Amino acid sequence: MLNRLRGLSGRNRLSIKLLLSVALASPAGGVLADEVVNIYSYRQPKLIAPLTDAFTKKTGIETRVIFADKGLEERIKAEGLNSPADVILTVDISRLAGAAELGVTQPVSNEVIESAIPEQYRDPHGNWFGLTTRSRVVYASKERVPQTSITYEELADPKWKGRVCTRSGQHVYSIGLIASMIAHHGADAAEKWLTGVKNNLTRKPAGNDRAQVKSIFAGECDVALGNTYYMALMRTNDKEPEQKDWANSVHVIFPNSENRGSHVNISGMAMAVNAPNKANALKLMEFLTSDDAQKIYAETNHEYPVAADVDVSDMVRSFGVLKADPLPLAEIAKHRKAASELVDKVGFDDGPSS
Repeated sequence: MLNRLRGLSGRNRLSIKLLLSVALASPAGGVLADEVVNIYSYRQPKLIAPLTDAFTKKTGIETRVIFADKGLEERIKAEGLNSPADVILTVDISRLAGAAELGVTQPVSNEVIESAIPEQYRDPHGNWFGLTTRSRVVYASKERVPQTSITYEELADPKWKGRVCTRSGQHVYSIGLIASMIAHHGADAAEKWLTGVKNNLTRKPAGNDRAQVKSIFAGECDVALGNTYYMALMRTNDKEPEQKDWANSVHVIFPNSENRGSHVNISGMAMAVNAPNKANALKLMEFLTSDDAQKIYAETNHEYPVAADVDVSDMVRSFGVLKADPLPLAEIAKHRKAASELVDKVGFDDGPSS
């Protein structure tokens, strides 16, 4: 290497030496440890940029985000002790619990974090913490569904035959809801319920939550399952105004509001098992539970803050009052595997039998 450097101009030698010094002095070739926190994220960079920018402005700590739509836990596992990952940001209890089970998180005991996050939205062992909630609601046609209350159980009623659409039963959002039904009613009752919902489908499960609203708008189905924040994002989508038309054709119903409450899931965080910048990671995690960060979540992503004293956005407030199912998400997470097996057992993703 030194012989190669001698053959270069002074300016090029200096540039390469500087690059080498930074690479040797910092973990995984990144920025110096006291200046950075490395985030592995399932959340798109544009969704968390307001948060990371605010954190850097407040602390001077640079954030580096690696984004992927799958496989981050396996990547951290494969990287082992050399992994630059400090904090994992993701959505859904299945992914958070799965990361802990894979051994790529480490427990955190921190009074600031624990005091900000209700017990039902954090791992009893400190391996993951919820930051925001979103409810799995029913999107219903304004034109064809006048009722304003419903239960998840009712979606299996034959009166909805040929009127229900949803995304794949194996998607993590669906698995969370099915797991909650197992937790509340037991596996046998949940199987009967899921079979009933399958028989009421208008087509094979397909597409994302937005696609279900589009199907209602097109008259293909009358009700669908989806997350609250998707409705807000569609109603504020100036780049694709047709989504506003889809969204305005439906109203939001919070299932089981008159009894146990609506199923909620979370976006959340965990500290990576071999975090090289542990102190900075903890500062970021504390910041994400602060009122400032929770307000950014509420206004930017239209999610429900876990902080009780932070208001939801005006758009989310317009949907109505959310009464959240108080069942701890750690309890729901225990039934993820059974939920996935149930989807295959009843052939849910094959669509209606006739």
